[in-house]
Amino acid sequence: MKPQNVVLIPGDGIGPEITAATQKVLAAAGAEIEWIERKAGVAAITAGDDVLPGDTVDAIRHHKIALKGPCTTPVGKGFASVNVQLRKKLDLYAAVRPVRNIPGVPTRFDDVDIIIIRENTEGLYSGVENEVTPGVVMSMKVATRKACMRIARWSFRFATQRQRKRITVFHKANIMKVTDGLFIECAQKVHKKDYPNIAYDEAIIDAGCMKLVQNPSQFDILMLENLYGDVVSDLCAGMVGGLGVVPGANIGETQAVFEAVHGSAPDLAGKGTANPLALLMSAVMMLNHMAEVNNETTCSNVAAKIKRAYNAALGDGCKTRDLGGECSTDDFADAVIERLEG
Repeated sequence: MKPQNVVLIPGDGIGPEITAATQKVLAAAGAEIEWIERKAGVAAITAGDDVLPGDTVDAIRHHKIALKGPCTTPVGKGFASVNVQLRKKLDLYAAVRPVRNIPGVPTRFDDVDIIIIRENTEGLYSGVENEVTPGVVMSMKVATRKACMRIARWSFRFATQRQRKRITVFHKANIMKVTDGLFIECAQKVHKKDYPNIAYDEAIIDAGCMKLVQNPSQFDILMLENLYGDVVSDLCAGMVGGLGVVPGANIGETQAVFEAVHGSAPDLAGKGTANPLALLMSAVMMLNHMAEVNNETTCSNVAAKIKRAYNAALGDGCKTRDLGGECSTDDFADAVIERLEG
């Protein structure tokens, strides 16, 4: 495997611990990566810099790919989300979260295999807010035809490449007829014109969520606007064991950032009990992405090796406390390394 430069953002709270564990597994599996470490979040502020330093963004632009630990986001006050800023600055318009059952993690459902694709740059989640007059605040939901068409094309292309069978759009166009109406209009056009090979349907989001918790196996790929995608992806994560077992990617035309989708859990920092699995799974997604971009198989072979190893470790009962086990962060990483093949 030719050495690859990857920007590494350890993040805050448990971020540095799960990042170190992930790096250890990747190195043991033969992933030849040159890590370009940069800061963001509270770690950057503590170092006397901005919450999202310019050199961090510039490094991702230059090297095209990053692996990111969780960054703290204050609730109701303080600085803007690092995640939102990164997505806007780098135009990472497609968020991808595969949600599947994994070995050794019993849940209420045993047939979950859903990919959530979320438009990542617009809508209410983008945080366009202001105070109209004292005591009156407003949040603006923005949707553009360009962004709606872009995520629709990306989603149908992704579905075709991954040999998935159906895309379902969750929306609220019965009430938000203009914004959500534009979103489904664009999805319908792309499906009809370019991807009739992929089945397509729609569901009003509240009814869709009800159907999800009744029988998640009826869904394949879900495509949603920004805020809906954030909520529904966490809902789906709860069906397979929580945010500690779900990876995430944010992909644009030229850059991609892979990240753990859970929070920084500052109360657990330094205790060595955090679960590194979500970030490790995100690193596997990163390796597969690198293989596709570079048109080679070495990265994907390493990714497959790591995936088999963490599945085997979980199946053998090697789990961190959040999953009902007794493994420390390092214990789990070591268990995965012991099961690497070749």
